[in-house]
Formats: sequence, structure tokens, C-alpha cells
Amino acid sequence: MIIEQFTVTAFEQQARVLGCAETRRAICVDPGDDAERIVAALERHGLELQAIALTHAHMDHVGGVAALKRLRPGAEIILHPADAPIYVRLPEQPAWIGVPRAQWAALGLNYEVPPPIERYWVDGETYAVGRLNFTVLHCPGHTPGHVVLFEPNERKAFVGDCLFAGSIGRTDLPGGSTEELMDSLLKKIVPLGDDVAVYAGHGPDTTIGRERLTNPFLVGVG
Repeated sequence: MIIEQFTVTAFEQQARVLGCAETRRAICVDPGDDAERIVAALERHGLELQAIALTHAHMDHVGGVAALKRLRPGAEIILHPADAPIYVRLPEQPAWIGVPRAQWAALGLNYEVPPPIERYWVDGETYAVGRLNFTVLHCPGHTPGHVVLFEPNERKAFVGDCLFAGSIGRTDLPGGSTEELMDSLLKKIVPLGDDVAVYAGHGPDTTIGRERLTNPFLVGVG
């Protein structure tokens, strides 16, 4: 698997290009910004972008969707239906975290209305990217429609903002639920196995095993 990572926005969100080395098909997971850098990476690796694959609809993960769609119009935009109401409210989202409207432009938070979703994730489906096969796991809690993309043969999980190295996602924004997030972690993510590499939406990569041993939210689980 080809993995190219970009740290974008003031929130230091990790956007990623994931590609099949054999077929040169690719997806971009959570393009929060810097669409031109993402396209440059696609061209450098000789990859065709088949989809803009969103784990959830918070602004730091979807802020670059419109620009990337303009540059790669053939890439379908995919999101879980439960996050559609959050997605369409992208222009309003800076207010949710208390940023005064007068500061939005200076902070790069003046978002346009995002383009329409073209496909919706289904829990448990297998999504093929060339010879890569991602299992889609609906993991609500951080947002109602959050998903995790797990490639079982590669033993890699792209977990968005469910799990971080040493922490878990916040649940105080609209649609968040601590109870649902913990349920997602314990029933969907931890059972994937200690050897699974975890690629989070923020911060360094980790493994499920390392988090079970050191993450204060998961110590002693499993």
C-alpha cells in the first residue's frame, strides 16, 4: 500500500493518500486542506483518484473537499449518511468551537458550501481500491456517522478521530457521545487486533496493542 500523509490546517489534521501499488488506484482520506499538494502527490506516484473518502464531516477533515473535487472531478465523495447534516453545515462549523466570525477569514476558516455527497458508506461493506479491500466500520461517538477504514491484509486501520496515540476523540461537539465512542472503541476497533497499525486523524501513528497498554481510556481492555 502506498501511503502519503499531509499535516494540514491549524488543527494539524492528517490527510492521506492511500494507493494500490499494483493498479495505481487511490483514495484520499479526509482532505482538510491543501488540495494542490494532494494532487501533486497523486501525480508523483502515478495514481488515479477514485474517491474522496471521509471518515467524518468535521471542518478540519472536509475543508479541502471542494477544492480537491474541482481538481479531480471524477473522484466520488463518500460519507456516512448520519454525518450528512454536519457536512452541509461546514460554513457554520467554526462557530461550534467558539471562533468569532470576524476571525474566520484570517484563520482560513471561511468555508464554501461543500459539493454533494455521491455515495454513502454502509457499515460492514468492503470498499475496493485496486487490490486493496477496506472494511468499513461505522464507529459513532465523535460524530454520529464516523467510520473507520480497515485493510485486513495490510493490518492497517484509518481511524479518523476515534482513537489517538494516548487519547480518544472529543465528544462535546454536536452529535457527539462518550458512551457511543467507548462502545465503538471496545466493540469495533480494539477487536481488530494488537498488531494493527493505527493511523489517526491527528498526531503520530500507533498500534492497537500499544494503546491497550498505555492509553488511559483503554488500559486493561481485551
